[in-house]
This record gives sequence, C-alpha cells and structure tokens, in this order.
Amino acid sequence: MRTPASTEAPSAELAAEAQAWLRHLRAERRLSPKTVEAYGRDLGQFLDFLSCHLGSKPTISGLAQLKPHDVRAFMAARRADGVGSRSLMRGLAGVRSFARFLERNGEASVGALSAVRGPKLAKTLPRPLTIASAKRLIDTDIRAGEERAPWIIARDAAVLALLYGSGLRISEALGLKRKQMSADTSAVRVTGKGGRTRAVPVLPQVAQMIAAYLALCPYELAAEGPLFVGARGGTLGPRIVQLAMARMRGALGLPETATPHALRHSFATHLLARGGDLRAVQELLGHASLSTTQIYTAVDSDRLLEAYRNAHPRAK
Repeated sequence: MRTPASTEAPSAELAAEAQAWLRHLRAERRLSPKTVEAYGRDLGQFLDFLSCHLGSKPTISGLAQLKPHDVRAFMAARRADGVGSRSLMRGLAGVRSFARFLERNGEASVGALSAVRGPKLAKTLPRPLTIASAKRLIDTDIRAGEERAPWIIARDAAVLALLYGSGLRISEALGLKRKQMSADTSAVRVTGKGGRTRAVPVLPQVAQMIAAYLALCPYELAAEGPLFVGARGGTLGPRIVQLAMARMRGALGLPETATPHALRHSFATHLLARGGDLRAVQELLGHASLSTTQIYTAVDSDRLLEAYRNAHPRAK
C-alpha cells in the first residue's frame, strides 16, 4: 500500500493486520493476484484519506471509532477524483472485507462501514451474440485472405469455439494443458475464479477444431505445457485472442460489444433460451451464486419482449 508524502503511514499494528489480511486473501480465500493487489490498493487509499481527514495516524482503535459521515466523506472524495460507481463499490468491498477480518480476529468492529450504503449501480445486462453470429465467428474461411499462418487462424478459431461451446473465460481456456485435450475428449476440468474447478463439456465439433489446430501447429507441445501457444511457441496471451475477435468482428460487421467474453454470455443465454436448467448452467459457468446466473434469464426476457413489440400488430 503506497502512502503519499502528505499523509501519515498507518500504525505498525494496523499495517501488520493489513498484511495478514492480504495473505489471508491469497492463501485461504484463494483470490487472484490481481484481485488481492486491487484490494490492497483500495485499503491503502482509504487509510490515506483517513490520515488527511482525521489529521492523525490511522490506527485499529481509530477505525473502530469512525462514524458514517467519515465513510461518506471518503466516498465523496473519491467521487471528486472522478471514480465511477462500480470502482467505488469495489473499493468499499475491499475495505469492508478488511473490517470483517479485524472483527473475526477480535481486533475491532468497524460499524460505520456497514452503516453506509454503497453507490447505486446502473443495471447493465450482458449483450450476447445471435446464434448465427456466434457460429460465423469460428468460421476459418472468413479469415482466409489474411496474411497469417493457417495454424494461427485455426488456433484462433479453436479458442473462440471453446469459449462459445463450453462457456469458458479466456483465462480458463488459455490455462488448459496439452494433455487435457485429444480428438475424443468430451469434457475437461478447468480452474476458474477463486481456484474453483469444474468439469465443462467439449462438443465434438469443438474437439475437431482443436484437433485441426494441433495438426497444423509447428511446435511440439509438451503434455504439461499450454494447449494454445503463441506465434513463437510461448504462452498465448488473452490480448491476442481479443485482437482475433476484433478482426472477426470487423469482417462480420458486429458491434464493439462482440468481445471474447460475449461468447460466454452467448453460451449461457442460448442454453437458457432453449430450456436449459438454471442450476446446470450455473455449474457450467462456475458461478458461486445462482443470482449471478439469473441475470441471463433477464437477457432472454428482454429479447422476447423486444421481439413481441416489433412483431405483434397490437404492440405498436
């Protein structure tokens, strides 16, 4: 946690608890390194603010004495710095997590944080692709005129097919090992957020596209190495997949919302639209909470209503 020169560093006791909390997030909560880093930064910003706001070194006892208006002042200061509602909500979540850690350890109860409501977030629904568009994105013929090696075009198509066919995140697809995939593979285990593992299906068509990529790949892939590799045989980064998606998006005239993650949204929406069980889709996506999966039912409902308004003669 960085402390500007104009603020006082937190007390040694508070700093030690903060470091213990970050270790807890990494080791026990098994949060990703980037999430832990973001939470640490959020807590640092909160303590920096308190140092200036209260005019004294932040301490554990000082946190316990905070009032709701102190937390609101922090939120107002962050707003003045141009921080949006979503970032502010995440920042509060990090600080509240630290407060709960202190309370569980019997150090302090920071009631002011739970007494203040977080900012309202605008309701945004995922924007899935149509079934036809999702299918065309993995058509290698569309990219036939590009000055790229055939194996790279086959690789990109295989990754995108896996994102849509199995509902994977990019990190999950790129985290697969070579030994996990063969021509007759029907399911693989992936590791998602929070270190949770789950089994996802691999459609025969997707397995065939991966097999086609492997047959063209000029590198000898180690069993314990990555399934998908970059142009020089190293680790394939998510940015390369995003650029491939952008090229396909341009060729097909799709909107900017047609991102690799939109394929995961499309996977869930299309399954539910065709009668898929909500709990089963939750398991396939690796969502910890059913409420996270339920948002896709709203997507489908909105599309049905839009179709009704556009098509029904009495809806206008």
